[in-house]
Amino acid sequence: MEGIGEGSLVGTLSRLLQLTSDAVLIFDGAGRVLLANEEAAEVFACAGDALVGAEVAAFFPVLEDVSGLADGSAREGDEALAGIRMGLPFPVDGTSTPVMARAADGGLRSLMVRCESVQAPGETYLLVACPGDAETASDRGQERATEDLKRANRRLSGAFNIVLDTLDAKDVGELFGRTLKSLYQTMEADATVVYLAGSDGLHLRGVSGDVEVARVPRFMHFGQAIDGVAARAGRAVRLRVAAPSGDALRKGRLTLREVINEDTREVVKIQSRLLPPFTSFVVVPVWFDGQVIAIIEVGWKRQHPVLKEDARLLDSVARYLAVQLAGAFATLQAQRRARLDETLADLREEVLGLEDDEDPHKAIVCVMEDAADELEAAFVELEVDEGGAVRAELPLTGACELSCDLEEVLDGHESDGIAVAPLSGDTGLGRALRDLGEPCEGVLLDGGVVAGKRRCCLMLRPDGAEPFDDVEQAFLARLISCARDVARGEQAHIENRRISQALQTGMRNELQAVDGITAQGVYSSATASAFVGGDFYDLIRLPERRACVIMGDVSGKGIEAASVSAAVKTALGAYAWEGLAPARMVRALNDFLLGFSRVETFATLFVGIVDLGAATITYCSAGHPPAILVRAGASEMTLLDVQSGVVGAFKGIAYQDGVARLSEGDVLLLYTDGTTEARDGSGAFFGEQGLRDMVMEESGPGKTYDGFLDRLLAHVEDFTGHKLEDDVAMVSLRFDALG
Repeated sequence: MEGIGEGSLVGTLSRLLQLTSDAVLIFDGAGRVLLANEEAAEVFACAGDALVGAEVAAFFPVLEDVSGLADGSAREGDEALAGIRMGLPFPVDGTSTPVMARAADGGLRSLMVRCESVQAPGETYLLVACPGDAETASDRGQERATEDLKRANRRLSGAFNIVLDTLDAKDVGELFGRTLKSLYQTMEADATVVYLAGSDGLHLRGVSGDVEVARVPRFMHFGQAIDGVAARAGRAVRLRVAAPSGDALRKGRLTLREVINEDTREVVKIQSRLLPPFTSFVVVPVWFDGQVIAIIEVGWKRQHPVLKEDARLLDSVARYLAVQLAGAFATLQAQRRARLDETLADLREEVLGLEDDEDPHKAIVCVMEDAADELEAAFVELEVDEGGAVRAELPLTGACELSCDLEEVLDGHESDGIAVAPLSGDTGLGRALRDLGEPCEGVLLDGGVVAGKRRCCLMLRPDGAEPFDDVEQAFLARLISCARDVARGEQAHIENRRISQALQTGMRNELQAVDGITAQGVYSSATASAFVGGDFYDLIRLPERRACVIMGDVSGKGIEAASVSAAVKTALGAYAWEGLAPARMVRALNDFLLGFSRVETFATLFVGIVDLGAATITYCSAGHPPAILVRAGASEMTLLDVQSGVVGAFKGIAYQDGVARLSEGDVLLLYTDGTTEARDGSGAFFGEQGLRDMVMEESGPGKTYDGFLDRLLAHVEDFTGHKLEDDVAMVSLRFDALG
């Protein structure tokens, strides 16, 4: 025993009880059973749970007077007397004694019993029993072999069923449900838990079986819990939570528990809150492409011996499930992203639909609270004064001032004037919240200064809860951006009034003079009423050496298309002067058009903000043909091909910006689809390639920029035989002075 080592004695005893064909009971000086193996439960016809705590004497009826054991040969204090004192028909000195025990049918069966005291603190006895005759012993051996074979068959059948059940899984929930249920039933366990790996750690994604879900950790950082043990082993690991020592119990709350690796006898200490609600369990890592993508836990609430063969079987199942779980993870992410996109669209519509008498700020707070409910978090609005002091109405503490440096928290997380900074209980603001006993896992949202006031808030989850993942943070970034826009006066009803009042001022296509840019524009009508058509363009001079170039095409023709064109031009001009990014301008315009136009019209748009000082153009192309950037000297051609959806057709469309670098002498060409969709007499299209070839030809050596668009239009009209079927509009900008 000394060679085994004290730390391995418990495991050795547990394995011995599992392997032996004899019935084993351990009982105390009062005759109460403390521990029993499965053989004992069968021999004494008593369920394992009922056996522990039962009186040993109840299993051995005294058929003869045993007082003779206490004759002169048995002195006072002899170990044989202990058996008499507890009413047992056998001595406890280790000698073999034939006895009769109660059988399952109420009768008696013959056993050979050996019982002896154990040298340990307290009075403890070990009893080993086996059938009293060779025939019965042989039968018991055969029964055990048969049970082992049945058990192996159940395991293999269960593994096969898992494979079959997951082959036709219709969705992610069905896949997880079937797999978890099959696993714990196959292993005859109490429950199964599965975690999927994210960018920040392991996220709980399923629980099945008899277990208290509230006690299952929802999130674990990589390597800080049992996943580290399994990842290092590279395979399924059999673990057991050791009983706490007396010293640990006297210290009060058990923050750390010792977990024993049944394979290596290694003992690791893990935070109690990160342990599953099991005593014995198997941790199975699921590997895909060299990474652990999931952790499966199969466990028992009470101590349970787990065979190595069972662990190897779970490893085999995990290898099969790897591909399914990898696909399920991707599907879950997509579903989560789609659900949050839908939520965002609903919340934006709620804010943009404010009535005239409603307070925009209160409405935004309500929307943020709804978003917090969706994310299972608490919303906390922050008050930030000019000196940087931060006050908040916290969920538990109430009104208080927080000791933190917001700029330090937000550093490195700002984009386009807003910021989403993750928090945890280990640093800065999160630590201050934890010290107050408040939820401290979350994000800090900063919408910047609006109406002279800093707009910041927190989304918080309890300490140790699942942190906000990349998808949720992106959702909150878009939400705070929308809230900021509304707070700045971009509500739909305000924009409607402003644009409606300016409709008549936007009927002309014009290009303002901008220092550093030489601009040209042409418009060719397919109809006599083209002066009220749907194609339009504009160049707006902005402060600080910036300009906004616009090219658009509204569906339809006539007065309705022209009025929509005028409204769009006016709105975009207003947005440009407010300093909005192109994608933000187009998004606001989309919301306006959905409520403004009484007929089903939509528009394609190219909106670009030219920054001559930075030598860049930031653009949003909303369903519009890609702009062409011809490098100086016609050395090469670049397409500005970051594309988004059309404007005015659907709610909640996501628009995105693209950015391109500029050099002096570069020429930007914008055009409407009437250019590329022009047809010749046979019906062939002029096409994108035809346009690009023509552009390079007219930009090459010996060609001047003067008359550039006139030459392009002449090519198109010659191609169609001067029979255009759609309006053609083109704008070109040459960048003469940058930097």
